[in-house]
Parts: sequence; C-alpha cells; structure tokens
Amino acid sequence: MPLSEQEQRLLDEMERHLMRNDADVVAPSEGRPLSYRNIVYGAVLALVGIGGLIVGVSTSLIVVGVIAFLVMLGGVILAVTPAKGATAAPRSASASASAPRSSTRSGQSFMDRMNDRWDRRQDGH
Repeated sequence: MPLSEQEQRLLDEMERHLMRNDADVVAPSEGRPLSYRNIVYGAVLALVGIGGLIVGVSTSLIVVGVIAFLVMLGGVILAVTPAKGATAAPRSASASASAPRSSTRSGQSFMDRMNDRWDRRQDGH
C-alpha cells in the first residue's frame, strides 16, 4: 500500500532530521571491521559461560559461578574485538558517485552497495 502524501512528507522530514543530527549513526564506521570468526567463537564462549553460571548457581559452588562469569565475559569481549590486520577504508561520497554501476556490484559488500543506493537516492539520481 503506497504512502499518503502527508506520510511521505513526514518520512522525508524524519530522514533529513536523522541525517543532520545523527551523522555518527548513519556514517560508516572508520575503525576495523568485526571478524565473523570472533563473533562466533565469542557467542559460543558466552553460551558456555551462561551454562556454567547456571551450574554454579544450582550447585551453590561460587568458584564455578565466578569462573563461568569470567568465561562469559571473555566471550563477549572476543565477540566485539575487531579483526587483526584488517582495516576499513573510509569511503568518500565523490568516489562512490563517480564509480560505474557494474563495478559497485563486484567489489563491495552488501552494506556498501546499500549505502551507495542511499546516496544516489538522496542526490536525486
């Protein structure tokens, strides 16, 4: 179902407000990208830690609970640790706008392509 004219104007106003006030939220991160391997290992460690924490609480062994909490904390830290040696190259708006359409599909990630589409839509192309 298409949006009414009023809803479309409200949505456009909200998008402009978001772009103007929350640029750090919409801008791509300048740091190193997260490693999927670290995320998976960290999630597994966190789940093992939660399981150990439950065992420690149910058996009233404080030492098991503390060790399980540390394992869980280590898993969370591992999951949010950026990949070693990989850096995310900051993209410029002019480089993405001047690139031909065929090259944007082949060498970029899904989020980069979505960001390019968003930029083209905002520029009116």
